[in-house]
Amino acid sequence: MRVNKRKSLALSMVAAIALAGCGAVATAAGLPAATTARLTSNTALPTTTSVIRLDGPLPVNSSVAALQNAFENVYDEVNPSVVTIEVVSQATSPFGRQQVQQGLGSGFVWDTKGNIVTNNHVIDGATQITVVFSDGTTAAATLVAADPQSDLAVIKVNVPASQFKPVHMGDSTQVQVGQLAVAIGNPFGEQSTMTTGVISALGRFLPTDLNASGPTYQIPDVIQTDTPINPGNSGGVLLDLSGNVIGVTSAIESSAGSNSGVGFAIPAEIVNRVVPALISNGHYDHPYLGLSGTDLTSDIATVMGLDASQRGALVATVTAGGPAATAGIQGSDSTATIGGQQEPVGGDVIIAINGQPVKTFNDLVSYLEASARVGDKVTLTILRNGKQMDISLMLGVRPATSSQTIGNQLQRSPFRSNPNQSNPFQNVPNQDQGTPTTGT
Repeated sequence: MRVNKRKSLALSMVAAIALAGCGAVATAAGLPAATTARLTSNTALPTTTSVIRLDGPLPVNSSVAALQNAFENVYDEVNPSVVTIEVVSQATSPFGRQQVQQGLGSGFVWDTKGNIVTNNHVIDGATQITVVFSDGTTAAATLVAADPQSDLAVIKVNVPASQFKPVHMGDSTQVQVGQLAVAIGNPFGEQSTMTTGVISALGRFLPTDLNASGPTYQIPDVIQTDTPINPGNSGGVLLDLSGNVIGVTSAIESSAGSNSGVGFAIPAEIVNRVVPALISNGHYDHPYLGLSGTDLTSDIATVMGLDASQRGALVATVTAGGPAATAGIQGSDSTATIGGQQEPVGGDVIIAINGQPVKTFNDLVSYLEASARVGDKVTLTILRNGKQMDISLMLGVRPATSSQTIGNQLQRSPFRSNPNQSNPFQNVPNQDQGTPTTGT
């Protein structure tokens, strides 16, 4: 192995780099990958190169030391705000008997009044909720309110105000793919665990009801991360390196029920809208158009006589009596076989909302959740039989879905000693039924 005498070999960085959870060891270290091998005194080297003996503590590169210090500061600052949530619920056994089921999840302190935020699926159906703070303080909790359609809930405990250290909420709209991320929670019941990684994608969507027979609603603008998230992390925090909460860890995509490097967090932007309403009003009203649809693909556009490059949100169905129906929006009137699947065709195609371009159905969902309120008047720009027109309507309140418990189907359930469901979240359409439609 050839060693450059002009460079110091900070080999201890190899372990430190792993804290960042990224694969770019050479880039982060500033050294070639070959230096990750540990040198020994009997390494064969050319006579022109001296052997470096490493006795005692290995040196640490200054940039690695700074990164390590940042991680330590985030943990020290935020860990006291993260709590363990223990739940007891009643479950029905395969033999029809009632049995007690215990579970664990995570949560975080919202304010000094005792409000704690977690996932709805952590406390859904709980008959008893207990909060354990990082210093071991334990308190019974009561449910303030929950919003299954954003998978968020608020619980409350009655302990001295000195016990509460609220988190600092960040701006998830400024998050970038590639930036470092930190998760703190209680994976598998291991309290006060920190894991690190990067933001691996943005703009993901999580369905809120996999059991629905018709269209499902979706949580938009979900953050994807390779930061290890496991059962028990649900309701915990995803942070930037300044310790700001950029998301609530909520789901993983896995065939084994544990981390596979694809985790999801509900963005702070949604948390900041939903949680205050849950505390003050006891509920959060999602804006509602009263229609379902799918993306207008090039194949569907061609069948409908549109330019193959045309994009938009194709309206499949319109809910009777809803805002869209009242305004005269028209759904698909027929289907066509495309790629071996039956796809809706012939309905209105939404290409903009309030002047903002709509290229996919998820664009429509994102706009409503981020920029609209119940009672707002919006203008939809549509294509009907190839002709463009504007239709205005007033947004209503989205109705509750028929099935609100979705955690287990998405691998979002809190860690349980005897989990009875382990179906992975699969973000793919059912090939036998065609592309699924989304409601809004």
